[in-house]
Amino acid sequence: MASMTPFHSAPSGGGQDRLARIGHARQAVLYGETQPTDAAPLESWIERSWLRCLANGQRPEQSPSFDMVPAAAMRRHQDANHQLLQAAKPALERLGRAIADTRYFAILTNQAGVVVDVNGAIDRSDSRADVITRIGTDLSESRIGTSAIGAALTELQPVWLHRGEHFFNATSVYSCAGAPLFGPDGHCAGMLDLTGIEAAERPELKHLVTQSARSIENALTLGRPHALLIRLNWPGRVLGDDTDGLVCVDADGCITGANPAARQMLPRLGTTAGDAPHCSELFAMPFEMLFDAAQRRSPANGGVLETPLWSGLRLHAMPVMPGRDAAPASLPLPPSGDSGRPLKELETALIRKAVSDARGNVLQAARALGVSRATVYRRLGPGKRG
Repeated sequence: MASMTPFHSAPSGGGQDRLARIGHARQAVLYGETQPTDAAPLESWIERSWLRCLANGQRPEQSPSFDMVPAAAMRRHQDANHQLLQAAKPALERLGRAIADTRYFAILTNQAGVVVDVNGAIDRSDSRADVITRIGTDLSESRIGTSAIGAALTELQPVWLHRGEHFFNATSVYSCAGAPLFGPDGHCAGMLDLTGIEAAERPELKHLVTQSARSIENALTLGRPHALLIRLNWPGRVLGDDTDGLVCVDADGCITGANPAARQMLPRLGTTAGDAPHCSELFAMPFEMLFDAAQRRSPANGGVLETPLWSGLRLHAMPVMPGRDAAPASLPLPPSGDSGRPLKELETALIRKAVSDARGNVLQAARALGVSRATVYRRLGPGKRG
């Protein structure tokens, strides 16, 4: 691997002052020297990462390990991260265009810090770029020390890291922004990184990578099977963009997935362990109203509900059914002698009979009819539970 510029190398002007302050912090934290009284404080998460590296037996003057995981392990990583790769592909392509003239490129890793995809103008003749963009390279903190990748996965927050803020002297050529990616189950699924080599400092890339991470998280959530998607936002916000909370619901009203924005709006989602929570645990209203709003949704009304929460707060909700223009699930045909009765009345009668036959067990009745439990609830009216 080509030799790397030491961390104290810097361009002239303001960048020199910035790197000088980083250098003072390195001497203080990594070598126990006294900082100048006017030294800028180090970001707390950087100091925590440096101390973890020291505790791990690493030293700044050592060469980091840019090892690749074994082939068998890489196949397992690829299989396990198929959905992440599919969800991230459009965002990576957009990122590649956004940073094309900046000497930065994008890296996608899984939750272990292993590279699973890249995009952007990568100079493969430069070993410093090639070594960190190989699919299967382990870029976790335990292998390459402090970086945006290891920091984002450990701190679970977006970060910006410039030159000597990396742990190893040899990695001081890099500047990088990173953001963690959370899956529909609320757990970290990986991270998105933007890295430049001896490039101008671009702290605004932290905002770009955070927005791109949000798009990937939303794509992961939308990919979760669901009978109803509920878009959420606070009153006064326009529903329909990447800032929405997204909640996926099955036909019985159980939550199958949610994006981070929804988990911030609905803390109950973030603390649930075991069985998935039900809509009735989140919203202070019959969940069937959400399905009804989705069915009645039109360009005129937008299908937006003011939705009360058990906390007393209110959200605006836009329930949307996938393929809402498709024909609804059909009910069994009525007996021929009932052909003169209105269809809705016949369907309701069939549902009532099925619930009666199931001795009030709505779920069992719904399965017998081949419809969702939500359909049974809607036809029987509010207050009927089983």
